[in-house]
Amino acid sequence: MRAVPRPAVKTAGEFSIDTAMAMRVKATRDTEAAMDILVINTGGTISSFGHPLAPMSAEAFASAAERHLSKAVAARFPDLILTYATELRFPTSANGLLDSTNLQPADWCRIAAFLLEHYAAYDGFIVLHGTDTMAHTASALPFLLNVFDAEGFGAAMLSKPVVLTGSQVPMFAHTEKGEAGEVALQFNTDAFQNYCAALAAMRLGLTEVCVAFGGKLLRGPRAMKTDTKRFEAFSSPNTPALAEFGTATTLHEAEIRPGPFRSDLSLDNPSARQVALAHCHAIAGRIDQCLVMPFTVFPAAFDQAAGSAVLADMIQACLDRELKGLVLLAFGAGNLPSGDPDDPTQGAVYRVLKAASDTGLVVVDATQVHAGQVALASYAAGAWLPQVGALSAGDMTAVCAVTKLTLLLASAPDRGWDARTVKALFQRSLCGEMRSLGCLDGRINPVLLPSHSLATADGSAALENDPISGLRLVDGHGAVLWTPEVPPGRLVIRQDGRLTLLGSSDAALWSVGGARESGQATALLLDGSAADGSLRLRLYDYAARETTAVLFDQSQAA
Repeated sequence: MRAVPRPAVKTAGEFSIDTAMAMRVKATRDTEAAMDILVINTGGTISSFGHPLAPMSAEAFASAAERHLSKAVAARFPDLILTYATELRFPTSANGLLDSTNLQPADWCRIAAFLLEHYAAYDGFIVLHGTDTMAHTASALPFLLNVFDAEGFGAAMLSKPVVLTGSQVPMFAHTEKGEAGEVALQFNTDAFQNYCAALAAMRLGLTEVCVAFGGKLLRGPRAMKTDTKRFEAFSSPNTPALAEFGTATTLHEAEIRPGPFRSDLSLDNPSARQVALAHCHAIAGRIDQCLVMPFTVFPAAFDQAAGSAVLADMIQACLDRELKGLVLLAFGAGNLPSGDPDDPTQGAVYRVLKAASDTGLVVVDATQVHAGQVALASYAAGAWLPQVGALSAGDMTAVCAVTKLTLLLASAPDRGWDARTVKALFQRSLCGEMRSLGCLDGRINPVLLPSHSLATADGSAALENDPISGLRLVDGHGAVLWTPEVPPGRLVIRQDGRLTLLGSSDAALWSVGGARESGQATALLLDGSAADGSLRLRLYDYAARETTAVLFDQSQAA
């Protein structure tokens, strides 16, 4: 291991996006103990100054960081070498950086492409970002830096940490004395603390997009801004933090997702990286034409006799903007006034949503409540939504639901997906952005305990591991569609890829699927819908990309 000279900070002009140079840097670094980290500055409060606050240039921030932060960072993180990127520019800004309020969807692609172009030369990436739309960018990047196949598994996969951070108070301020334009580090703010948390996260070996803020490391597509004043501005209501930072770093290992399941799919592989970069550029070319709008539901007047409703009129006005998707931020567990409490099909809201869905618009039912999930079957006030083609957002945040749908729609032509595939992928957890309802994954969640179940996205069927009746596939009315007819136990995807029901003494009560080389890259998928006869329960080897066993196929059951 080599000794790293300090300060080990590279600034503007020292790095060129040159493939040969990137390969040489990578080859050298593989024999060294230090980690090379690229700090990408997009703007935001953390790199703002003045009255009112506005972003300083990337060059000015890099210079201030080298002067005021390098010694402290070197003492705390002697194994990290920092490079401050200054080449990234947003064309709508005079100095190249933006308050995140002004970031557009195409800018998500710009950030992702810049990161991919520099990927080979660095071990991790920190993105300095404004807090207003940090959740949007943190939700978008996983779908830009990973490429998914039609089953929802990786075709090109992130293999290094990408951590977004920012602050409620700027890192630097103008000095009252000294040369014009000189800045000084501000003390007792969250800027340096969050920055150090992002640096600490580089050491954890994560292979996903995260947000470091307020002493916690959150999964990017799960994070949301929940406070405008406190330093703990971000939270993750529906899933625990990945790590917490204090006198020591506490890593919650059960929440960590594994990295690429095949080396050729890792972004470390030039071919996979080229797939991701081409995918990113393809999305950038059409993302502005894939407008998805969130619509917040509120109590409003409707007239049953006249068949009219204020919400219906407002939704129709939105649809006239040629939307591709509409995310309804409904009440509670996804409840929405149809315009007729007695017969939803006669309601004005029902009619306008049904007409929109029939024309190809993707309608999503989400909730405006921060924590919890959509459960369409819980109340009659929400149970009508699947009839108009509405998809469930599960426990995704509203921000992630809008962002994910936008990027899936923009990805579809490049990936060869039809509308049915886009809808199925929206309701499947692709990068930990939602609770996995219909998938038991050998690498992530390989066990289905008694009293637990898998479910279809529309709630039309469930695979129940009943502690009394045992394993059984039932439809929405409770009718048993399939069962292995064995005693109750734990359903487990074993390391060799077999699906096995284990009894109390760990003896195998029932098993299906043969031993496979890809082993744990096996998933039990409950997909389709009992409502339209497309329900399937199957074992799928996502390393080999093939179905290995079909336990139930509704289209063949008759």
